[in-house]
Amino acid sequence: MGLADLHLHTAYSYDGTASVSEVLRRAHEIGLNVIAITDHDEIAGALEAARLASHYDVEVIPGIEITTAEGDLLALSITEKIEPGLSLIETLLRVRERGGVAIAAHPMAGGMGMKSLTPGSILKALKHPLAKKALVGIETYNGTAIDRLSNHYARIFANGLNIAQTGSSDAHIVDTIGFGATEFPGTSAAELLKALRERTTRVRKMKEWSALRVLGSWGFRYLASAFLRMTGLARA
Repeated sequence: MGLADLHLHTAYSYDGTASVSEVLRRAHEIGLNVIAITDHDEIAGALEAARLASHYDVEVIPGIEITTAEGDLLALSITEKIEPGLSLIETLLRVRERGGVAIAAHPMAGGMGMKSLTPGSILKALKHPLAKKALVGIETYNGTAIDRLSNHYARIFANGLNIAQTGSSDAHIVDTIGFGATEFPGTSAAELLKALRERTTRVRKMKEWSALRVLGSWGFRYLASAFLRMTGLARA
């Protein structure tokens, strides 16, 4: 079985703290086969990671965490930005046009300004004949979610649907990479994408910190990396 973390942020995100190379190094150290870089409404970090991935013995799926009008959406296997602020269905159609797939990120989660999709929005998209072809999964375990109950509700919701379930870290600092992960048959990115479409993925809970520790660690790293983030050096 392969292991993937499909929700990772770098300093290309407004709230990220780690450079691309730091993320890749950490992913290799903890034994991840595949990762997806999903910075907020930004593709540059993912493309940089894809170029550097072979040096770290880890495969990278380029992606974005898109801010739709209804909540956050992880778009995978795309190489160009998709306009934020569109409806969920319109966003999914654009993801599909670009050959990508999508996962509902931390559905129903609240707190700290999180913008999450509701069950109603997801169900509406799954009834759309074309949008449903792009929406292949729901993140039912987010390893750094402050709203821990949302993981429980997301799992119950997804259990009633014909859709893949994923686990991810949503890491904004290197320490939390891999706190949530997705198991899949095989070890390659192609096999992972196949497993998402065939709904053969499994969620693995790797590690968990208290909400206070998650916030405190991120706050410290965010302040420490502020200068590098503003100058672009943290993205090297």
